Amino acid sequence: MMINVVLCGGNGTRLWPVSRTLMPKQFVKFFDDRSLFQLTIERNQELCDKQFIVSNTEQYFLAVDQLEELHKSNNSFLLEPIGRNTAPAITLACFALNAEDILLVSPSDHLIKDKEAYKKVLMRAKELAEEDCLVTFGIEPTFAETGFGYIEADGEDVKAFHEKPDQKTAQEYVDAGNYYWNSGMFCFKAGIFLEELQKYAPEIYEASKNAYVLTQNKHNSDMIRISHEAMAAIPEESIDYAVMEKSSKVKVVAADIGWSDVGSFDALAQEFEKDVNGNTKTENLIAINAKDNFVYTSERMVALADVDELIVVDTPDALLITKKGNSQKIKTIVKELKETGSELHNIHQTAHRPWGTYTVLEDTEGYKIKRLVVKPGRRLSLQKHYHRSEHWIVVSGTATVTVGDEVKTVRPNESTYIKMGEVHRLANEGKIDVVLIEAQVGEYTGEDDIVRLEDDYQ
Repeated sequence: MMINVVLCGGNGTRLWPVSRTLMPKQFVKFFDDRSLFQLTIERNQELCDKQFIVSNTEQYFLAVDQLEELHKSNNSFLLEPIGRNTAPAITLACFALNAEDILLVSPSDHLIKDKEAYKKVLMRAKELAEEDCLVTFGIEPTFAETGFGYIEADGEDVKAFHEKPDQKTAQEYVDAGNYYWNSGMFCFKAGIFLEELQKYAPEIYEASKNAYVLTQNKHNSDMIRISHEAMAAIPEESIDYAVMEKSSKVKVVAADIGWSDVGSFDALAQEFEKDVNGNTKTENLIAINAKDNFVYTSERMVALADVDELIVVDTPDALLITKKGNSQKIKTIVKELKETGSELHNIHQTAHRPWGTYTVLEDTEGYKIKRLVVKPGRRLSLQKHYHRSEHWIVVSGTATVTVGDEVKTVRPNESTYIKMGEVHRLANEGKIDVVLIEAQVGEYTGEDDIVRLEDDYQ
């Protein structure tokens, strides 16, 4: 059996403001209304028997929703409360699967355009994995990239792994012809990986085994949830440092597959169609005497005049403008947002929650107005607030509302009122979405003014 282990970690800060902590780049629908996560699932479904998805708890429901859109079943999840890099994530997946299972470990946020070449590469990797090798995929470099690690090879034998080089060294690697970009994709038997891990990184092996064993009585076959304490006890390390750079069983398969890690707006710009002047081709752009500009906008019209080589990214609550080639500085912007206490690094104007979504329509001193969409069969936590009262007006669907000891049905064009401190809950017991407008009034309307008494999603 071949299983696609999909790694969903990472916050994608280099693609802010499109990518944020609660909507990282792998779930953003950049390509034909498909996310990178969905494209990863689709290209591997013909080659793998099932998906095993390693995610953090916040992103679990994004993954479930996007799998439902693809009508994909036979999914299993391992939820990490905190990230500890790729070695622990992959190790925990290996403990959860059979020793003879062949795993295709793939990041969820990479783009691969040549599907036929990809299938051939994967079949060769599978053959090597069946021979008890640990296989890594080496991307044939198209230029001297300083943002990737490199694999030095002699045929399919790995001679050495190299850190991200400077420009001169990167060019030497490309000129040599036997160096590949390190893709972060792997293929091996679960049991063979664990054997090599136990040999070269026994502390990660033991701590991961302990974390998995502690959950065995607490998970079902489709979801494994690691405790925070057990996860924090696992050393933080990459699979390269822990195993691949030390093992004698490592092989590399050269891959010319139209690969991109979409790790910056400069990289993303290469994947969008351009007009005759090199600007992003979109109906929301007017460009006058402007060339080679990347523009990403979901709603508003963007007009450019007499400017070249800009990156313009417009979202409903944040605007980014920078020069091409400087998009690595976005990480510094995100760091500053965190230091100032802004939530713009963390969440969009529309936030995805386990029960549906909410969109902040207006937020000012003394009140906040939201649009809530609650999916059929879902409900919010039983909760109360200390600093605000709430008015709910149902726009469509039928809401079941609990206020104190009273449970009532609220239909379209009807409303209800929740006083400050009153216990309440919103549920959708119907067959269609419930859409309502929520008006919060009070001295403080922050998202942390919620006392949860019961919560289906923990």
